[in-house]
Amino acid sequence: MRKINLILLGAPGAGKGTQAEIISEKFAIPSISTGAMIREAIAAGSELGLRVKSYIDKGELVPDAVVIDIIKERLAKPDCANGFILDGFPRTVPQAAALDEMGVEITDVISIEVADESIMERMGGRRVCKKCGATYHTKYNPSPKGELCACGEPLTIRSDDDPEVVKSRLVVYHEQTEPLKDFYQEKGLLKLVYGQEKLDDTTSLTLEALA
Repeated sequence: MRKINLILLGAPGAGKGTQAEIISEKFAIPSISTGAMIREAIAAGSELGLRVKSYIDKGELVPDAVVIDIIKERLAKPDCANGFILDGFPRTVPQAAALDEMGVEITDVISIEVADESIMERMGGRRVCKKCGATYHTKYNPSPKGELCACGEPLTIRSDDDPEVVKSRLVVYHEQTEPLKDFYQEKGLLKLVYGQEKLDDTTSLTLEALA
């Protein structure tokens, strides 16, 4: 089996995290989500968490230098030796160039394409449990207990799922992250996967793109 060093691109809410989990399990390689790493730092109230919280709350991008330091440290860990998935990095062309300068070889780049209107619907319905971390969706994956998590705790809306913040994040994505498609197209690495209504159908297309 070939080594897969994968970058997953796509607008916020396009389903990158879900596909990353599936690919991670199938190929036994770690999925590295900068978003999750940053949210953990915020929850822990660490110095990094406090530095990035103001950017996240406004739907802005965390400065390159901060994110690159996080990624560099993570890719040096032993579990990345046989491949990895980057979900949420790079987000800008300068970050992609920095990745190249670090000597990180990327073998595959997949962009999950979903229309902005669908993104708004997806993210507006997302609910999370602060206690156990479970994620639900009012339409696609409702909790069996309605507004409560299966564990009994009330479900909440993440601050970055607020409709105005989502709109702001989509503007930032189109302006700053979408140019990465051209960057990786020129390197002959880019493949487009069009997000489907059913998760399994999107997964089939994603795995096909990695074949």
